[in-house]
Amino acid sequence: MQQETLHLTNVLEQVKTAISTKNIIQLKDLSNQTIHSASSDQDSASITTAVIVYTLSKLIERADYKRIRNWENFVKKFNGFLTLAIKSLKENNQEKYNDYISQARKTLESHSITLKPYIQDVLKKSSINKGSKIYEHGISLEQTAKLLGITQWELSDYIGSRTLADVKQNQTLNVKERAKMAMEFFS
Repeated sequence: MQQETLHLTNVLEQVKTAISTKNIIQLKDLSNQTIHSASSDQDSASITTAVIVYTLSKLIERADYKRIRNWENFVKKFNGFLTLAIKSLKENNQEKYNDYISQARKTLESHSITLKPYIQDVLKKSSINKGSKIYEHGISLEQTAKLLGITQWELSDYIGSRTLADVKQNQTLNVKERAKMAMEFFS
């Protein structure tokens, strides 16, 4: 099994556990890990996985999951699709993997009729948020929007609203740290 497949199966196993235990921090971290690897592969199923995992972290963080009737049944069904996706990855069947990830997303969208518009809104915002992360990895705005099924306008509007200091690579050192670095450089 190639390294990326092994990484993705490991991430999906951890997602199953994190959803069951409502571990928000782990879900966000797993979403970010998936976005990082999806940026290099530009794999739509991995990007979808990152978006739905981030969405679930938001639903749990805001306690909105309590408004989903039969949350435990939802988790069981959702994790069932992840189990099938993992099995497909291990069998090197990308088509089935994509299908199971898509079914997991549909399960999330349709599990609660009363929350459906809200969940779709959170999914949309999660897509835009994760799109900005993909864009930070050097993928073009057009390609990123296309991968996530959002408009370039939505993505650019979000990216434009963030300050450059929000991006870790754009944060500068204070004067003392710069002087210390210069002294080390010229020593």
